[in-house]
Amino acid sequence: MRWLRFILSHSIFASLCAVALCYQTFTLLLVESSWVLYAFVFFSTLSSYNFYWFLSKYSFGKKLPVKLFLQTNRVYVLLFTVASFGMLYCLFFIPYIKIHVAIAIALTLAYTMPLWPFGWAKYLRRAGIIKTILLAFTWAYVTVVIPAAPVLATETASMLSLLVARFFFVGMLCVIFDRRDIKLDVAHAIHSIATDLSKQTLNKLMLLAFIIYMVAGLLVRYHFSDPYQFAAFIVTGLMVGSVYLLSLQPRGYLFYYFVVDGLMIFSAAATFIATLF
Repeated sequence: MRWLRFILSHSIFASLCAVALCYQTFTLLLVESSWVLYAFVFFSTLSSYNFYWFLSKYSFGKKLPVKLFLQTNRVYVLLFTVASFGMLYCLFFIPYIKIHVAIAIALTLAYTMPLWPFGWAKYLRRAGIIKTILLAFTWAYVTVVIPAAPVLATETASMLSLLVARFFFVGMLCVIFDRRDIKLDVAHAIHSIATDLSKQTLNKLMLLAFIIYMVAGLLVRYHFSDPYQFAAFIVTGLMVGSVYLLSLQPRGYLFYYFVVDGLMIFSAAATFIATLF
């Protein structure tokens, strides 16, 4: 179990989930897949998450001497460094996405700003819902716009529909994590959508997000007239709803970092299975 916990806690699994969503974008928008772009998304996700965890440890952990802190968190530093080099190496072969990468980096930095070691950054912890919106949009942007870059001009409508569906899909997963972290966020004076809204309001918002996700996702499938993808998406939607209902009760570590995050791989797997018919 130690190796599984390592993969989950250091965002290796989350990075694979991002790759799976890129595959789904390639497949649904009929874009030729690129292994270099898969590698880029994997490394960029791994880099950004380990950078976030490193900052989080520094902001909320015990204040240690710099050398001791780096030693204690050397795995995060190592993964961030290796993944950053991997990301830059891949980018050399796909220079046409540079502008999109710059936007994605800006979004990532904006999300991590409340953790920066500056006095003014602490005020950003009151952002609340903006935190969830930023994270969900960053995921949607990286896993839809970047892989869809070759067809942005020709498949604009379908790309935007998929972007909306992906945003609300990831947004629902973010809310599930925000609900779990309510006590921790309150202790650290961090606002989130779950701390700022009542449970009843949050449930209504999740229902609205689920409806928009389903409508936008079905529009993408309708555009390409693929009944099997229709069926796969409906099954995925039912799974997302079921996992959300399960999350309303206390759950363990594996539920969140394997089952909830795993919905991204489940969604991509459903898309893959639909292509076999």
